[in-house]
Amino acid sequence: MEYLEIEGGKPLCGQVRIQGSKNAALPILSAAILNRGRTVLHHCPRIQDVKEMCKILSELGCRIGWEGDSLWIQADTLDSFVISKYHAEKMRSSITLLGSLLGRLGQACIPYPGGCVIGERPIDLHLKGLEKMGVQVKRTEEQVEAQSTGIQGARIFLSFPSVGATENLLLAAVLAQGTTWIEGAAREPEILELCRFLEAMGACIEGAGESCIRVMGVKELHDAEYTIASDRIVAGTYLMAAAACGGEAALLQAPLSHMQEILPVLRGMGASFTIEPDMLVIRAPERCRRVENLHTAPYPGFATDMQSPLLAALCRAEGTSRLTENVFEARFKIVEELQAMGAQIHVENNTAVVQGVSQLQGCNVEAKELRGGAALCIAAASARGTSRIYGCQYIFRGYEDIIGDLKSLGIVIQ
Repeated sequence: MEYLEIEGGKPLCGQVRIQGSKNAALPILSAAILNRGRTVLHHCPRIQDVKEMCKILSELGCRIGWEGDSLWIQADTLDSFVISKYHAEKMRSSITLLGSLLGRLGQACIPYPGGCVIGERPIDLHLKGLEKMGVQVKRTEEQVEAQSTGIQGARIFLSFPSVGATENLLLAAVLAQGTTWIEGAAREPEILELCRFLEAMGACIEGAGESCIRVMGVKELHDAEYTIASDRIVAGTYLMAAAACGGEAALLQAPLSHMQEILPVLRGMGASFTIEPDMLVIRAPERCRRVENLHTAPYPGFATDMQSPLLAALCRAEGTSRLTENVFEARFKIVEELQAMGAQIHVENNTAVVQGVSQLQGCNVEAKELRGGAALCIAAASARGTSRIYGCQYIFRGYEDIIGDLKSLGIVIQ
């Protein structure tokens, strides 16, 4: 069985280049099929989820190829609106093809998506919004079947700022007849990235990155090249590794404008930063300070994807920290694994209370989802002795070369 082996207990020292954003690349790949031509995506991460999305696009009839870290998609040969259960079960983001297939072909048949087990993530908001745009939706036990003879612009209010629902409605609205207003839209940087990419193809969008987005439908899109922003969660993961281990780390191409909710938390933990052109340098003490009371929330709040890495960093913090999870109810699956390493954590409803210890002990642990797996790498790097992390296939879903990256930061890993 494949595993990562980490020899911990040393402070960080080194630098790492931050890969392209997973959460931006996946909906952008979905959007590429709206153009009946060629799309080139630069700085595209070669991660497992992107590879799975490429397999789905190929299954739908697209031609795809890599040139370095640039991915090209030729979508003029798209000839299917049916996604197989085999591919859909492997990744949550397959659901974003619902909006783009409807926009391109007027039909979509998509099994319920898979991905990490971090809690319930219903697609009701996606479907209710599409129905307001004139889409007929049929739900069976295994899949969603949707069709439309002509998507119409509509005014849609999202009761929760769902990233996936905002993406699907954007993708459906771009080629719709008339204007669509998405109120209560998600504001995550990845939504802004998707809008910028759609605009590069000729879409007409106002309010990108705001809570109300206006989309004026156009008749067609055109070929485009686009450079994907760096991954704020990957950057945040390595910053949390520095907070857990102490030392100094330089992040090249870190997306500073997308990380404004992370840096203040780390400063409060005792880290300091130097910001240089195209480089962010963090310096962290041997043991960081506690986080008194932090809540995850939709952007611009503290990202739920950063909760597990922060939890791992706080295991050795001085004092008692409290982390409240307000987005996904199953984000604390990592707690039992951290406890096996000597962490003092107990969970009260949706809040984890962490009493920092002076030292964790390396042991064998198992990743159960993507961000929790990365957090176990952080804990292992800060622990005394050797750890083996099983279930590392989850980590590869979102981290292009976590082994090489951590080695570049001075962590002994294989």
